[in-house]
Amino acid sequence: MKATIQTQGKQYTVQEGDVLIVNRYPQTEAGSKLEINEVLTVGEGEAFKLGAPYVDGAKVSATILENKRGRKIVVFKKKAKKGYERRRGHRQELSVIKIDSIES
Repeated sequence: MKATIQTQGKQYTVQEGDVLIVNRYPQTEAGSKLEINEVLTVGEGEAFKLGAPYVDGAKVSATILENKRGRKIVVFKKKAKKGYERRRGHRQELSVIKIDSIES
């Protein structure tokens, strides 16, 4: 069964057993269970349900496999002929989650 979920402002189409990398869930650790209630669509074929905006009673259960940091990106600013240069780095906080079950 497939479902389209919305979490942290982004939408993902998932199946049971899928592994996703999403923005970090605050105050969680590896092994924590999640319940995502913002399900936009659920099912396939004849059993397909479309929410307005969410499907009532549908939920997706997930487990956090690990919390990690993404790769480093460099933010470089420069103004020509002025001698202004700024270099900063950024690493995004991420959670790796595994979809356990989809309930409609």
